[in-house]
Amino acid sequence: MKMNEIFKALSDPTRRKILELLKERDMTPSEILEKIKIAQPTLSHHLDILKRAGLVDYERDGKFLKYSLNMGVFEMALEYLMKFFKKGGKK
Repeated sequence: MKMNEIFKALSDPTRRKILELLKERDMTPSEILEKIKIAQPTLSHHLDILKRAGLVDYERDGKFLKYSLNMGVFEMALEYLMKFFKKGGKK
């Protein structure tokens, strides 16, 4: 997991909105589209970036995919950022 991919994924407001929605509950792409008014191909692109960054996971639920947050990656990114707030920026 590269931090650059995580921060790139987090830099886009639409992707941050998707993450906010998934914080509330796991969702299918159709459910996400009901909340965010974007085209389906655009959503697929954003979800792909979030998946490559490791920020979301998905599993098949019948014929649908259900997306969820990968909290482990968020925790890793938070730990990475927290080291900058420690004295002298060292661990």
